[in-house]
Amino acid sequence: MSETKDVLILAIESSCDETAAAVVKNGREVLSNVISSQIALHTLYGGVVPEIASRKHIEKINQVIEEALKEAEVTLDDIDAIGVTYGPGLVGALLVGVAEAKAIAYAAGKPLVGVHHIEGHVSANYIEHPDLEPPFLCLIVSGGHTHLVIVKDYGEFEILGRTRDDAAGEAFDKVARAIGLGYPGGPKIDKLSDEGNPEAIEFPKGKIEGAPYDFSFSGVKSAVLNYLNQAKMRGQEVNAADLAASFQKAVIEVLVEHTMQAAKDYQMEKVAVAGGVASNRHLRQAMKDACERNGCLFYHPSPIFCTDNAAMIGVAAYYEYQKGTRHGWGLNAIPNLKLGER
Repeated sequence: MSETKDVLILAIESSCDETAAAVVKNGREVLSNVISSQIALHTLYGGVVPEIASRKHIEKINQVIEEALKEAEVTLDDIDAIGVTYGPGLVGALLVGVAEAKAIAYAAGKPLVGVHHIEGHVSANYIEHPDLEPPFLCLIVSGGHTHLVIVKDYGEFEILGRTRDDAAGEAFDKVARAIGLGYPGGPKIDKLSDEGNPEAIEFPKGKIEGAPYDFSFSGVKSAVLNYLNQAKMRGQEVNAADLAASFQKAVIEVLVEHTMQAAKDYQMEKVAVAGGVASNRHLRQAMKDACERNGCLFYHPSPIFCTDNAAMIGVAAYYEYQKGTRHGWGLNAIPNLKLGER
C-alpha cells in the first residue's frame, strides 16, 4: 500500500500591515511562519497608512518568502501549490501579495489558490487543535470584522450574525485613541484593563431587535466619547484604567452572550474564536469560563496565529487545494470580499 504524499503549501499574506509567508504541511503542520510587522512604522501616524503599507510590502515580500522556505528546509520544487490572500483588505497591500504569488506560481509551474482572509483566521484554529473538525461555532473578531458563523465544513460557512456598524477591533482602536493610548489600541486596552475596575462605569451593551446574533459597537464607543467630553467640560480627571476596563467588559459581555446563545440555539458543542481580537486575554478567559458553564469545548489559536499571519492562509489554502480549487492568472485583489464569496 503506497503512502499518501505530503502536500506542502507556500502561503503569502499581505492584506494589511504584515508581510508574511509560511510553509504548511498537510493543512495542520506549520514548517515555517515568517512575519514582517509594520506596527512601529504606522504607530507614528496613529493607524495604518495604506500607501506606506503597500510600499513596505514590496520591500519585504521577497525576503519573507525566502526566509520561510529556508526555515522550512524546502525549495520551490518541493512545494505543491501557492496560497495567497486576495481579499478582503487594503487593495494596494493585497495586490503586492497576489502579484507575487502569481509570479511564483507561473515561473515555478505551480497551482495558484486564492484564499479569503477571514477564512484564514478561522483556519488558524486547526493548527494547534488536531482534533478540531467541522462543524463548530466560530466567533470572528478583528479590526475590520465581527462575525458569528457556523463552520459547516472546511471553507463552508453559515453566517448567523455580524456587526451592523463598527467591528469590535475598530471600537477598541477608536477608544484607545480617545484616551491617549495610541495605536494599536486592542493590546493596549487589554493591558491597561488589568489595572482598572471593570465595574467602575456602566456602558451600554448593543442589542439589535429581531437579530439576536448581530452586533453593534458604535453605541458603546459613542458612550465612551461622551463620558470623556463630559468629564472634560466639568474639569474632572478620568481614570483611564477604569474606563478601559469598563469599556472592555461591555464589549466582551456582548461577544460572549451572543456566542453562547447561538451555541445553545444551534446545539453546538464546539466553540472557537478567531481574528486579532481573539488574542485579548480577557475575552479568551470570559469565553473559556462561559464554555465550561455551558458544557462546550473551547478552542482558540495562540496569539501569534490570531493576528495576521501566513500560516493560517496556508491551512485554508490546503483545504481549498484538496477540494480542487485552482485560480487562473486573472486572480485579482478584492478589497471588500464578503465571507462565503468566491
